[in-house]
Amino acid sequence: MIGPRFRILGIERREWPFRLRLPFRFGVITVTEGRQAVVRARIRDQSGREGWGVAAESLAAKWFDKDPALSDAQNEHQLRRALELAGDASLAVGDATAFGHFADTYAAHVDACGREGLNPLVASYGRSLVDRAALDALLKLHGTSFFAGMRANIGGMAPHAVAPDLAGFDFGAMLAGLAPARRIEARHTVGLVDPINAADQDRRVGDGLPETLEEVAATYGHRWWKLKVGGDAAADLDRLCRIAAVLDRRPGYRVSLDGNEQYADAEGAAELWRAMEGEPRLRQLCAGVAYIEQPVKRARALETGMAALAAARPVIIDESDGALDAFVQARGLGYAGVSSKACKGVWRSLINFARCRQWGPSYFMTGEDLTTLAGLSVQQDLALVALLGLGHVERNGHHFIDGFNGRPKTEAVRFMEAHPDLYADTPRGPRLRIRDGQLELGSLDVPGLGAREEPDFTAMQVMPKAEWPG
Repeated sequence: MIGPRFRILGIERREWPFRLRLPFRFGVITVTEGRQAVVRARIRDQSGREGWGVAAESLAAKWFDKDPALSDAQNEHQLRRALELAGDASLAVGDATAFGHFADTYAAHVDACGREGLNPLVASYGRSLVDRAALDALLKLHGTSFFAGMRANIGGMAPHAVAPDLAGFDFGAMLAGLAPARRIEARHTVGLVDPINAADQDRRVGDGLPETLEEVAATYGHRWWKLKVGGDAAADLDRLCRIAAVLDRRPGYRVSLDGNEQYADAEGAAELWRAMEGEPRLRQLCAGVAYIEQPVKRARALETGMAALAAARPVIIDESDGALDAFVQARGLGYAGVSSKACKGVWRSLINFARCRQWGPSYFMTGEDLTTLAGLSVQQDLALVALLGLGHVERNGHHFIDGFNGRPKTEAVRFMEAHPDLYADTPRGPRLRIRDGQLELGSLDVPGLGAREEPDFTAMQVMPKAEWPG
């Protein structure tokens, strides 16, 4: 298929608030509440047919920009402004393929964001939602699923100046050869303040759902875990030993170790690893570590070599994946992998996936999570990692956010009935279904980007105009 060209006619932005059932700490922030952005895009193809598409993602504070001088509200306004700029650029493009809408506007969008003090990762958030909504509309117009459409290159992905290192790469052949996964291992995140056992709790939420690490392991049967560390080697070592005491009851488990930008340099992270290897209580946990994620603060991550740490385990970039060529830079410093996140963009993930194919089997992608909420957000991200054939993906939204809590009950039921393999009915309403540590993805193979159902837009607020620059 030659990617059909279309024009983006209109963009709507809405949002709604949610609360976490448990506090979650990553890096410099402990989160108890948030807001989700929902973007709709209307397109018209060259035959005159029109249709709507939609995308959803959290307005996450202190991840895209971790500047402590900025409030959470300012972080949210940064992301709203990136959405405004991406929308304005898309409306001005005219006819283009889905990939062309991204690639033709990427450099100018990053420059426009940069002039307002918005970093490339913030800029990618704005493009991500607009691109996903437009692609969703295109897939629905053609009555095809994300998996079938992408394998046929409905987006028109081709070599482009936006990724000069891939000049001559056969994207069509890569896409045609993909074998989307029908199920995936859910990798549970253990945050820095998460209770490991009942002794860590002063009080319980008491909602009948698992709260401690022990309870999560017993309830969901995870085989994959993501363990966050905080940058203090002694404290990290002690906490990891307590975690290992729980996980070691489940032989053969695997782990990703998330540095979350908490170490000043690679040597600091390597010191933690050496201490872990020297601790007998961590023997099984160390053996299960598959890779280490973003241990060094992003300001220095692409300035210092990773050889000392990479000699022990492969190291990936996540927050440092700001500029579109960041993975290229990281490779030269000894990094072997990069994260896929729908919030950073479908096309970005596919470009980095192509790089892994071009560079060889030593390079890889991982599936990470930014608290994707039940419904459209989690389904679009799962569709992306399924397309890439990844074996496991970090999921934590189902644990820290109580299912569809905050959304109309009718919306939750619609999604559950449309995706009975992915959601389970419970006394607290529909929730993500995880059995033996796995998610079933077969029902994502429907017209659109992982979902035919759409959220209830009337139960949302119109997104306010961004108050940025602050």
